[in-house]
Amino acid sequence: MMRGNYLKRDGAAGRFGNRSQKPVKFWPTITRLFGYMEHDKWGVIFSLIIAAVSVILSVQAPKILGTATTIVAKGVTSKSGINFDKVGSILLTVAIIYAVSFVSGILQQQVMTRISQRTVYRLRKQFKSKMVKLPVSYYDRHSNGDIMSRMINDMDNIAGTLNQTLIQVVTSALQFIGVCYFMLTINWLLALVAFVTVPLAIVLVRVIAPLSQKYFSEQQKNLGLLNNQIEENYAGHTVIKTFNHQETALLEFDEKNEKFFKAAWRAQFVSTLIFPTMRFLNNLDYLAMAVIGGIYVVNGQVNIGDVQAMLQYTNQFSQPITNMSNLINTIQATAASAERIFALLDEEEMKELQAVEDIETDSIIRFDDVAFAYVEDQPLMTDVSIEVTEGEMVAIVGPTGAGKTTLINLLERFYESTAGTIRLWGKDTKGLSREVLRSKISMVLQDTWLFSGTIRDNLRYGKLEATDDEIYQASKMAYADEFIKTLPQGYDTVLNEEASNISQGQRQLLTIARAFLVNPEILILDEATSSVDTRTERMIQEAMSRLLKGRTSFVVAHRLSTIRDADQILVMNQGNIVEQGTHKTLLASGGMYADLYNSQFAEA
Repeated sequence: MMRGNYLKRDGAAGRFGNRSQKPVKFWPTITRLFGYMEHDKWGVIFSLIIAAVSVILSVQAPKILGTATTIVAKGVTSKSGINFDKVGSILLTVAIIYAVSFVSGILQQQVMTRISQRTVYRLRKQFKSKMVKLPVSYYDRHSNGDIMSRMINDMDNIAGTLNQTLIQVVTSALQFIGVCYFMLTINWLLALVAFVTVPLAIVLVRVIAPLSQKYFSEQQKNLGLLNNQIEENYAGHTVIKTFNHQETALLEFDEKNEKFFKAAWRAQFVSTLIFPTMRFLNNLDYLAMAVIGGIYVVNGQVNIGDVQAMLQYTNQFSQPITNMSNLINTIQATAASAERIFALLDEEEMKELQAVEDIETDSIIRFDDVAFAYVEDQPLMTDVSIEVTEGEMVAIVGPTGAGKTTLINLLERFYESTAGTIRLWGKDTKGLSREVLRSKISMVLQDTWLFSGTIRDNLRYGKLEATDDEIYQASKMAYADEFIKTLPQGYDTVLNEEASNISQGQRQLLTIARAFLVNPEILILDEATSSVDTRTERMIQEAMSRLLKGRTSFVVAHRLSTIRDADQILVMNQGNIVEQGTHKTLLASGGMYADLYNSQFAEA
């Protein structure tokens, strides 16, 4: 997040277009999703077996109960009376069947709950790991709210589906097959009455399902946009109130909320059309079975118990179809969520590029004919060459959007140059891992970034093995020790999420102290004292002088008075270095630097 915000200050984000994402097809997405359950396949198989046993037992119950009804009916009309012993034995058997089915259902639900949570845990871990490997340009193209929506809302959708849907699909299929079998064994003509609605149900599902998936995809997309709107509003609530933009923010929220409402309404409406339609078909089936079955009983063609069993099976026959139709709702939403997650997982990662041969050089940093473009065929840098010896202070100046931040991004390999070579002690930085390269560099930004935690933990962020004495010493060098000790818990004071319980200037002092603690080989300062008062700035400048002594540094400066003593000043414009030299030589040349400097100190 810190780096993403840092990049956007230079206008980099605006140069990116929204790259279109190729949609993932439904079945490949579902297949890939269930592939994450490979590690728990034996648990899934065990759960499916238990579910199958439960269904098979429960499907037999109506036929057994039909036998009891027939016995009672015959006993009423016969002289021998009702055989209560046989009826009781049948009822006891059915009770045992239902009890076993109940216990099996609870057991398989527990097993699948654990499996589904472990599966989503692995998926979430992969998602987080992927986020670390994505280039900074991805964060420029995607909002924080959308990424958070994928990580939270879409993951929750998948967790619910894996927990419920897989078992329900299997049990519904087994129930449908079992019901069909027992209906055929009772009376195949009556069974055909129930089977008439099957083709109608299949056509209904095939028509509505693709339309439902489309609307669910739109729903998840709008949910991400709504989350982003909320995240931005809460993060910038002070600015919104300062400029009286509450009404505008509410209007923007209402607009996105309305779009999400419409998308969600369409998705839910289309998907829920299936249930009442299927229920209507089932009622027609039930009516036909009752009428035709009654005629058969009157004519003596079937027993009354068989008709009762057929009526129960008619309800059970439609139940798996109805369940499957209802599951389409969940499955479509899950497919849309999985598409969004897999789209991120399939994004191109940062690559380790082929490095050129090392050279002998006295320069710690060297740019050789470096070129760069954010967008292909729209070059920003065309030919940048600089040499920086150890211990030099290099100031980078220029108007907004000149490429100052871009130069730093290339040095830290947030982006890769499109041509030329950047070297560290003669080694091509492409041949170094990003972790090794960045371990030699520390950065202090104008936009402070502190996380929710103690001040001690925030200072130790750049050097986890630092001792308390080292933390105290770094804080004193940055003149942060004094204000920290005035806080109620001192170094153990907990900063809130936005670190708003301390001032902006104090936040800046903490980031400077963090840089002191890291003690880097190369230091990058981006107008690091812009958020503190004049007195504190002088104190920090003195501390910086000690920190910069004998250390290579790059200073992105807007106030030119702070870089008069720089060993070399790079003046950038439109992505390239247009002037290079010391403060005196650049002033004497009367070029762009002289104009910038004089404009800051011109008299009215």
